[in-house]
Amino acid sequence: MPAEGLRVTRSCVIPLDELEWRFSTAGGPGGQHANTSHTRAEVRFEVERSRVLGPRQRARLLQRLGPVVRAAAGERRSQAQNRELALERLRTRLAAALRVEPARVVTRPSKAAREARVDEKRRRGAVKRQRRRPSIEEE
Repeated sequence: MPAEGLRVTRSCVIPLDELEWRFSTAGGPGGQHANTSHTRAEVRFEVERSRVLGPRQRARLLQRLGPVVRAAAGERRSQAQNRELALERLRTRLAAALRVEPARVVTRPSKAAREARVDEKRRRGAVKRQRRRPSIEEE
């Protein structure tokens, strides 16, 4: 596990003491071991209580993910591997929610692009006309 915390983005590192863990039995590979060991890991992060999030980060996470963000993993046979997998899933979800998409700049096609589009439509129409069965009038 990372010593400084969970690095989500360059500017956002969540301390490990802000993450809440739960463990339970997991199905899948492992035989009796999986039935008796608490290998499934679930990590929980409360957005509203976090000390490290800025106001804009907190607002963005609340809007996109809600007040509590969870990630779970139970595919692996060991609890340590599932903990790492759950942390990576949490990091991915938080990073995706914090990503700011640049505003789209509205543009118009150029005159050359419009003419090229019309020319291509004309060419396709001509090809399709040539494929038609000749009518009786043309013979």
